[in-house]
Amino acid sequence: MPATNKELQSPSSEMVLLTPNTENPPPIIAVTAPPGTKDTTKDGVREGSAESDSSRVVMKKQLGLLEGVAIILGIIFGSGIFVSPKGVLREVESVGTSLIIWVLCGLLSMIGALCYAELGTAIPKSGGDYAYIYEAYGSLPAFLYLWDAMMIFVPTTNAIMGLTFASYVLQPFFADGCEIPKIALQLLAAATICFLTYLNSYYMKITTKMQNVIMFTKIAALVLIILVGLVWMLMGHTENFDKPFENTETDPGKLSVAFYSGIFSYAGWNYLNFMTEELRDPYRNLPRAIYISLPLVTGIYVLANMAYLAVLSAPEMLASNAIAVTFADKILGSFSLIIPIMVAISAFGGLSVHIMTSSRMCFVGARNGHMPAILSHISVKSYTPLPSLAFLCLLSIVMLVVSDVYVLITYSSIVESFFIMMSVSAVLYFRYKHPNMERPIKVSLWIPAVFVVVCAFLVVVPVYVAPFEVAMGLLITLIGIPFYYVGVVWQNKPKWVQHAIDSMTFTCQKLFMSAKEQKQD
Repeated sequence: MPATNKELQSPSSEMVLLTPNTENPPPIIAVTAPPGTKDTTKDGVREGSAESDSSRVVMKKQLGLLEGVAIILGIIFGSGIFVSPKGVLREVESVGTSLIIWVLCGLLSMIGALCYAELGTAIPKSGGDYAYIYEAYGSLPAFLYLWDAMMIFVPTTNAIMGLTFASYVLQPFFADGCEIPKIALQLLAAATICFLTYLNSYYMKITTKMQNVIMFTKIAALVLIILVGLVWMLMGHTENFDKPFENTETDPGKLSVAFYSGIFSYAGWNYLNFMTEELRDPYRNLPRAIYISLPLVTGIYVLANMAYLAVLSAPEMLASNAIAVTFADKILGSFSLIIPIMVAISAFGGLSVHIMTSSRMCFVGARNGHMPAILSHISVKSYTPLPSLAFLCLLSIVMLVVSDVYVLITYSSIVESFFIMMSVSAVLYFRYKHPNMERPIKVSLWIPAVFVVVCAFLVVVPVYVAPFEVAMGLLITLIGIPFYYVGVVWQNKPKWVQHAIDSMTFTCQKLFMSAKEQKQD
């Protein structure tokens, strides 16, 4: 229950909530010395106190190397490798070529991750792509990325992951052939998103420990699939690999779409960069987490697809809506139930990681003035970006009731690729513009150059293959420009508008018990 003005302004309170004033910036909660003690505070933090750093209203460095690896693996694995790794096979139409593309996509992801290791250590700020685009190319491109991310990328991804989790939890309660009611899926997905938002808001340590456990659960499930597939092949069932390159599709458009599908299956290797400021020793743990995660992901992806292809024929894979479940039903017999449980756990963990990391991008955007000021505030109790988490939770629930949520994310996929290309091109830009910038990690120039060229190809080709989707993604992005000029560029707003903004900020502060971040002097 929010505290009242009287409670917050009581002399015995440890916090003072300043009243709104249209002539001053939005109010903040300041930490003050208890009554009866000498006031030796500076910017609300007692100097000389052993608790100065721990009581400062800032994001706490709670993430180590294991948590960093869990975040990357939690996002990349998600539930996709269990549910629908058939996009590549559908386009190339041959087993051998599909496996080669999986390997190449993994290598390209490693190249991109190396670039993010340099960016993350040279610019040790949370926010990931948004922060790098902002530093390299300025305010408007960064705002447009944030606009697409907050309005489309993040809430639609949360909604889809929530619906995936809900479908696997509810499916055992319905007989084969019976469709799960849409409202049941939406309600369970909404409840899951709200629960994980609450967990990430108030129990950060519990959340990170949970993600560590889920990471090992996901790896165990994939290792089980790989071992079963390996045993199946050792028993002599290799007929699906007899003519691995037969009927290979050679059309460049089809191959590019297959490559595109594979790249997006690896998406998520940049998400740890969203939380750089919360990493302990980021100069060491950020690159180490990347170096551990990406080779592991590539190896597991390739071997898991080999296992699928060994047990299931190409037509069986293409006909399946949940490949891991079809795989289990065919070969595990009475133990097949374990796979749907693993998929549900995987989707749950992936959603938790996505909620946690994406909220930091929203927080950093608000800190730079690109989102409402309240979204840059931090809970004074849990030291998490509680307003940002609540805001994205609300948007995600809205997306659950949008019937075309899958269409929206399709429209924006090309745009997201373009912004990732911009982020990596920032490596080249900073090498030219700021050659003496401190770079704890420094990759060879050919690495970002190759990644940018490949990304440019993946951005240009869909213009010919799917022009309507590209046009819609571009339109969604351009709609953000008027909002940029009204919300960011227009500073001299009428007093009544500023008063309304300040009053809203003040109200939300009381609701969330939040304060502005207190920077270290």
